[in-house]
Amino acid sequence: MQMQIKIQRWFFSLLIVGALFVGGCGSSPAANSTPTPNPASGESISLSPSPSPSASPPAAVAAGSQFSNLARLTGKATVVMIVKGAPITIELDGTNAPITAGNFVDLVQKGVYDGLVFHRVVREPQPFVVQGGDPQGKDPKFPTARLGTGGFIDPKTSTERRIPLEIKAKGAANPTYSQTLQEAGVAQKPVLMHTRGAVAMARSQSPDSASSQFYFTLTDVPFLDGSYAVFGYVKQGMDVVDQIQAGDRIEKATVTQGLENFKPVN
Repeated sequence: MQMQIKIQRWFFSLLIVGALFVGGCGSSPAANSTPTPNPASGESISLSPSPSPSASPPAAVAAGSQFSNLARLTGKATVVMIVKGAPITIELDGTNAPITAGNFVDLVQKGVYDGLVFHRVVREPQPFVVQGGDPQGKDPKFPTARLGTGGFIDPKTSTERRIPLEIKAKGAANPTYSQTLQEAGVAQKPVLMHTRGAVAMARSQSPDSASSQFYFTLTDVPFLDGSYAVFGYVKQGMDVVDQIQAGDRIEKATVTQGLENFKPVN
């Protein structure tokens, strides 16, 4: 009986990750992706990645020259997001996720999230996540079924900006980049975990495919730890997150504290 329950939980975890992350953060799936039907929309999306046979970057490199073209947050910052007239206060952790948090601050500062829709909400059969941040959702005429496939197009390059997967393990001096902790052989848990109210980046199978889509966790989701990049937590307004429905929009997102810690790309 216990074995049957474990198998059922494992299957649900696999199904729910496949259903949510991502139809995606990239405009096309990775070549080595494993497609599975999304029970919510019928789209083909990627499951969590398996180790690539190609050469991988070092598991725990500092955020150095290879990421010099990306913004950073060097400490804490606060973002207030207004949804249905109510505030959601998010504390960003640039100490443990400098590139991921820096990317979010940069997009907030550019007004990218203003007017965007939450396209995916999963509460059944149990609470999971609320996901948004697809810039295509700003157009009310954009087909709902195609939301979740877009990222931020940088006007400087006319291409989608993507950031590396960035997860700092407990006790590590620097984050692990471009690999899940499991792929990097890191046994420790991440500093920033998927507890209720975590804010993290959605991505496709490729670890370095996150762009602008993010999600709030509606409950503790430990099976995502070490595979997706958490960069902050809801400090106030979780009751607002709990009421978000698919189709609700972000009215406004503003950095209210910590902007002095933001290091934009010159």
